[in-house]
Amino acid sequence: MAPYIKNKTEISEMFNETNIFQSYLDVEAALARAQAKQEIIPTMAAEIISEKAKLELLNTERIYEGLDKTGHPLVPLIWELDRVCGEEAGGYIHWGATTQNITQTGKLLLIRKCHNIFLKDLGNLLHILGNLAAETKDYAMPGRTHGQHAVPATFGYKVAVWIDELMRHVDRLKDSEDRVFVAMLGGGAGTMASVGMEGLETQRLIGEELGFGSMSMPSRVIGDHLTEYIMILAMLAATASKMSREIYTMMKQEFGEVEEPIPIGAVGSSTMPQKRNPHLCQDVVAWAAEVRTFVPMSLEAMQTEHEADKTTSIMINSAIDRTCILVAQITNGLIEVFSDLKVFPERMRQNLDLSGGLILSERIMLELGQKMGRQKAHDAVYEAAQRSVNEKRPFTETLQEEPEVAKHLTKEEILGLLDPEQYTGLSAYFAEEFAIKAEQKSKELLGR
Repeated sequence: MAPYIKNKTEISEMFNETNIFQSYLDVEAALARAQAKQEIIPTMAAEIISEKAKLELLNTERIYEGLDKTGHPLVPLIWELDRVCGEEAGGYIHWGATTQNITQTGKLLLIRKCHNIFLKDLGNLLHILGNLAAETKDYAMPGRTHGQHAVPATFGYKVAVWIDELMRHVDRLKDSEDRVFVAMLGGGAGTMASVGMEGLETQRLIGEELGFGSMSMPSRVIGDHLTEYIMILAMLAATASKMSREIYTMMKQEFGEVEEPIPIGAVGSSTMPQKRNPHLCQDVVAWAAEVRTFVPMSLEAMQTEHEADKTTSIMINSAIDRTCILVAQITNGLIEVFSDLKVFPERMRQNLDLSGGLILSERIMLELGQKMGRQKAHDAVYEAAQRSVNEKRPFTETLQEEPEVAKHLTKEEILGLLDPEQYTGLSAYFAEEFAIKAEQKSKELLGR
């Protein structure tokens, strides 16, 4: 179930053969223009190569015939570009480069397009979450640790936690740009033997043409930058999964605190008509799990032998393509979930009362601790709390029966301290602060 994924088609088609071929042509054209600036090849030749380096101008049947004949991913494309450029320019194509220089840089062109989409999606998501945090900053609910009631919190606080984590992923993605998006021109073994010292400037100019940086070492066995990018996306996916799992859990009837968008007419089960299943959240969790499987593969892909190894190139290409496709689905899935998330503050408030005031044990203990010391207060409240549970009696009663408690607190004072909405700490503050930060980051990412 994924019709709600707005960028699914755009990203999934990003790595189709047409786009891959065009990315290679774009790099070949950038190489020609860079070398023309250095007077390595004639300016006229670079102009013709740039003009003709468009897949729609090439005979794709010839390219596919060449692919079948040679089994080489790039040479048939160069042959066809050579043919359409003619004798005066064709001979200057691919000057001093090797296949991986073109294919790796071309792949990074496509990844950067995905990267820009991810940042835009995260900008939209942060805007949505910022509004949600502000709206729900005072929605008191049980804070839970180890699956059990801990102390009261608010839903806005929970959203603020997600915002904080997502903003760090944005920073990681932005910080990685200079390392990840780099042009490569090292020649056959990465030694620049075919281009010499001027090849360093050529590589820099290729990067400039493409809006990239330049590899400090143009070795064909360096892939840590691609692995880093996959790992950042995997961390983003893990956060997305955590958020989705939380909504999935809170949506259970036993909690009833939120509900993901369920379109009118959606069917949850072929046999159980009442079902309102968290389709979106389950999808995000599954996609995120798949993303994480590519982390070990990308680490393996760094184990490249000698000066080049096709095996690891295949591995990293497979990992990066699929990871980008999945992350686009994940970000859009989250946007869909939180754009129309149903929040039920009344049920949250009811759930706060499930333990009969036990969730305020810490507050009682700290109040008593000011009068009798923290450890004695802890012991007294502990006894009252355990008796309340074991004897199935109201916490207010067992508290009043503890001599050390009754000595320092009246019944009215106890009841006042057991108001959960008065013990949410800085939940509302965090929600407000991160609502503002989310909107600021959103504006940065969306250019608003």
